[in-house]
Amino acid sequence: MATPFFAGLAVAAAALAGRYGIQAWQAFKARSPKPRMRKFYDGGFQPTMTRREAALILGVRENATAEKVKEQHRKVMVANHPDAGGSHYLASKINEAKDVMLGKTKGSGSAF
Repeated sequence: MATPFFAGLAVAAAALAGRYGIQAWQAFKARSPKPRMRKFYDGGFQPTMTRREAALILGVRENATAEKVKEQHRKVMVANHPDAGGSHYLASKINEAKDVMLGKTKGSGSAF
């Protein structure tokens, strides 16, 4: 007599679990997708470039090695070079960022 009762209880539990699973899956599918891209710096350029701003432009840490800075500078310049349709202003800022990170600043900032 107890066996059919437990069998019915097991079927009811399986049905509730299935219902909960379907509802959870539908809620998961209905949520808005989050972008999986990196968040970029929203601000503009500062009048005199700081080490932090230079690191953000090149995509390196503030304490990056000279080799890493040069490697990232090359990658960013390939993508933004004026001869390949890039902006002269951005190219000058990228070069300034490399100079700041390597300690070769010339004073007032970029030519623009």
